[in-house]
Amino acid sequence: MPRVSEQYRTNRRAEILVAAARLFATNGFHSTSMADIISASGLSAGAVYRYFRSKEELIGAVAERALSAADEVFAELLADGATPSFEQALTAILEAISGRIADDPVIGTDLTRIGVQVWAEALRNPELAARAGAAYQRLRGHFAEVARRRQAAGLLAADAVPEQVGAAMLSLVQGFILQRLLVAGTDTAGYLAGVRALLAPAPLGAGR
Repeated sequence: MPRVSEQYRTNRRAEILVAAARLFATNGFHSTSMADIISASGLSAGAVYRYFRSKEELIGAVAERALSAADEVFAELLADGATPSFEQALTAILEAISGRIADDPVIGTDLTRIGVQVWAEALRNPELAARAGAAYQRLRGHFAEVARRRQAAGLLAADAVPEQVGAAMLSLVQGFILQRLLVAGTDTAGYLAGVRALLAPAPLGAGR
């Protein structure tokens, strides 16, 4: 019996992931069954379950794909000991969301639609809650590292807590995702302009 190559396994796994993500984005988690995913993938039930034991595992894998794009963004931002500004970090991640995540070149669907479903489903599903919590702790940690480096460079108040700054930055990202999906006319440039205005110091003499 011929051995199955690693590339073959990678391709089969990707096919299943694409089928599941497209169904999740279009129909939602609850209206998508493993039988639907098996049918859409064109593979046998045994083949699908060989790679993914449950729908929750598939949801986690799709979410992980979106998060890996964010990891790549921060790896570039923080390379060689760089100290990016908060605006640079936020701009990079929002542009990644609008491009690589909302229009994933392999999956071919908007992964942010699935991300928002994960947030809601995590409130009732402990397994998804654990996966989502770990994922967002990781993303928040990237922003905290930006804060830590700026603090070390004397560009952030010494009494600031990097983890708290990371949490606030993450909330800006999550807010953008929600508004982009739910509020017509929300775009990256306009959202960033609003954040810059919000965080900018008041002009001298303002409020007198």
